[in-house]
Amino acid sequence: MSERGRTDIATRAVERLAAYAATEIESVGGSARQVLGVTVGAEDQDRAAAVQAKVDGATAELDVRLSIAYPKPVAATCEEVRSHLVRRVGELTGLAVSRVDITVTALHGAATAGRVR
Repeated sequence: MSERGRTDIATRAVERLAAYAATEIESVGGSARQVLGVTVGAEDQDRAAAVQAKVDGATAELDVRLSIAYPKPVAATCEEVRSHLVRRVGELTGLAVSRVDITVTALHGAATAGRVR
């Protein structure tokens, strides 16, 4: 028992866990996909956030793209997401999250009942 194995967590798994965890925060939604730096499709409040992770040993760095429902304060919501991701990703993977960069791609307003002319 003196030697223990090591568990490696795939970068893609960390990205998916973090994307889901980000949208556990009320009023946070997903962002449109990007292909070669070009936005494809529309911003979607119901989609998971987009996350790119860099895993190095026992630490991870996250780059998050998300949308926020208006009128939630952007800075406070980003700080809430950041601290939540550090905690949740650490709980779920055992990795220490050293950095979380957040890009807010859209603000979503309240849904309207119909089109106004």
